[in-house]
Amino acid sequence: MIQIFLTEDGMIHQKDELQNGAWMALTDPTATEILEISEAYGIDPDHLRAPLDEEERSRIETEDDYTLILVDIPTMEERDGKDWYVTIPLGIIMTDQIMITVCLEETPILTAFMDGRVKEFYTYMKTRFILQILYKNASMYLQYLRIIDKKSDVVERKLHKAQKNRELMELLQLEKSLLYFSTSLRSNEVVLEKLMKSERIKKYPEDTELLEDVIIENKQAIEMANIYSGNLNVTTEAVASVISNNLNIVMKLLTTITLVMSIPTMIASFYGMNVLGIPFAMHPQGFWIVIGFTAVLSLVLTLIFSKKDLF
Repeated sequence: MIQIFLTEDGMIHQKDELQNGAWMALTDPTATEILEISEAYGIDPDHLRAPLDEEERSRIETEDDYTLILVDIPTMEERDGKDWYVTIPLGIIMTDQIMITVCLEETPILTAFMDGRVKEFYTYMKTRFILQILYKNASMYLQYLRIIDKKSDVVERKLHKAQKNRELMELLQLEKSLLYFSTSLRSNEVVLEKLMKSERIKKYPEDTELLEDVIIENKQAIEMANIYSGNLNVTTEAVASVISNNLNIVMKLLTTITLVMSIPTMIASFYGMNVLGIPFAMHPQGFWIVIGFTAVLSLVLTLIFSKKDLF
């Protein structure tokens, strides 16, 4: 899908035709759309396809007529009725005439610009537009990280009540999301460093503060992702230790009960043998004597185990 936007009279408007200073947003473009844009603006088709590959790495590539900036953005996907968080690439191509963004799916980061919810946004101010996208991206990471942290707290409270595989799988998924976020944020940090040094991207004095804000937000997101990931690792290890400890307690109890029950089983086995000379075999109260003797032995063994805290 191709959408064209242009700032006129300080407002964002959607257009049917492309003009200089406009912004072209490509969302999961078809092969035909990619070839048409490639031929019209002299852009390598591989650069237009790169953001459509979920495994594509973040980077900056400079060509004669345009510059490609590729960053990872957070996104939410639904699995088994629950929301999980992953990252996908977003391509920003800056030419002399227009700005082009390419993404595999619609994202709230770009939707905010399309709806006019970003202050001081002008499609023809390319450097500021890039910085605003990167700032919005870092802010979205922070927002999703807070949600992940709250979800992990909810799962942890559930695990305090009962250890179930469902909660453990949720922790695993959250841990994977944090791993994706940490890796993507570090890659984006490298892109920001190259962006500051790039001579093709003009640095305007009025955008200096915005660039600093982008760097600060990205670093804060990296720190939060590391902290939350560390907390989640500690929680996972603690849960694993609790489960292992509970299993040891159960096994200890079962072993103790087995040892106590082995005494009457052993004596009953001896008296079940069809041989002569078994004690109390001819005594009129022999059965009750054997039962009483067995009960006393079992009770003594139970008291010994109780003192050793094996029950």
